[in-house]
Amino acid sequence: MKRRTFLQKAMFGTAGLLTATKYPVFANQHQVKNSGDKIKVGLIGAGWYGMVITEAALKTGDVEVIAVCDVDSEHLKTSASKLQELQGVRPKEFENYKELLDIKGLQAVFIGSVTHWHALQFIDACKKGLDIYCEKPLSYDIEEGKAMISANSKAGNIVQIGFQKRQNSSYAKAKELIKDNAIGKVHQVKARIHYNPSIGDNTVQAPPASLDWDKWCGPAPKLSYRPSIGHSHWRFEKEYGNGHLVDWGIHLIDMIRMVMDLEMPNSIIANGSIDKLKDKTNTPDSLNVLMNYDDCSVIWEHRLWGIGDMNSEYNNGIFFYGEDGTLFASDNKLILKINRGAEESEVIELPNATMQDDHVANFVEAVKTKNKDILSCTVDDAFLSTATVHLAMASYYTNSEVVWDHNNMTILNNPEATKLLARQYREGYTRPQI
Repeated sequence: MKRRTFLQKAMFGTAGLLTATKYPVFANQHQVKNSGDKIKVGLIGAGWYGMVITEAALKTGDVEVIAVCDVDSEHLKTSASKLQELQGVRPKEFENYKELLDIKGLQAVFIGSVTHWHALQFIDACKKGLDIYCEKPLSYDIEEGKAMISANSKAGNIVQIGFQKRQNSSYAKAKELIKDNAIGKVHQVKARIHYNPSIGDNTVQAPPASLDWDKWCGPAPKLSYRPSIGHSHWRFEKEYGNGHLVDWGIHLIDMIRMVMDLEMPNSIIANGSIDKLKDKTNTPDSLNVLMNYDDCSVIWEHRLWGIGDMNSEYNNGIFFYGEDGTLFASDNKLILKINRGAEESEVIELPNATMQDDHVANFVEAVKTKNKDILSCTVDDAFLSTATVHLAMASYYTNSEVVWDHNNMTILNNPEATKLLARQYREGYTRPQI
């Protein structure tokens, strides 16, 4: 069964989303008239990575940024000035993303905001008929992700999610080698990213004058401002980014799924702790996760302290363990060791300096040609990788095994973990519904 069909049947029954009420199509406003026209885009979330993906889009020569939105006035001013320098025209500036979505001529948006804002901004953009490039992870929780799939299906818009490693030739080569039986049948896969993060000042203080902290928190709980949960380090805060696995490790989980043709695990069990970073974070700085699939097991591990592996080149990547050999895959190389009685390993260097640019260019080309078939990461695929790491964190927080029901897209016989499928929104915000 195709992935989209499976997700639709699981969430909406055999009738699927095709019978659902569709959002209005804004053909006159959002259609690209011909391939020579530049696509008019808006940026929501103009911080570090929002600008990375937007500058990548400008490199294609097919995009003009006509609007920028951010709740930090300094980010807004700096990004607008930078974009004016790059394209010769200053984009309109907004603090409210809904005002950006209403501007005339807008055709697509880049969502580079914090994760807890993704669902609302994504769904509102779908309702406007806009094409969307949205950063990973897809959503803060699993039920948000389902609502985003529904919104995309109703709108029929072009959507790419920011799993840029899908443009990486190293993992593509790993998939080819495993398909060609280079290491025999793979029974176990292990991924890890060990490193020492720099987390900011953890003392409660007034937010910067430029930052509207209430709007930044949005539907998430409004915690007292601390630099350690602000712009750069929110990824480690449970209420905003939900930790290292959800933020960075998700890329390798996505690659494992791609290489091994996996969907969702049958069960997950996680254990971990906060060791070195007790005064800095409330998500684990040591974590081990076992994910059980039909044909193999997947193990995730990270340590955000120490030196990692005895050999540092193995601190970030994926081990594929086959009956006849082992393959290690990272962003820029493969290391292959076959069971031939010798200790030598074959190293295949595969630099991938442009994978982020390539992933954005893939989206731009899909919008330009109105061809969804060329997209590298649809919302459906992104949901599976995102939901997998959310299940892992649910297991960690509840100290329990989480069993996933593929057919009904829910957790079985675990009330405490089930509560984590959808968190309550803050007063003044309404959770999106399927």
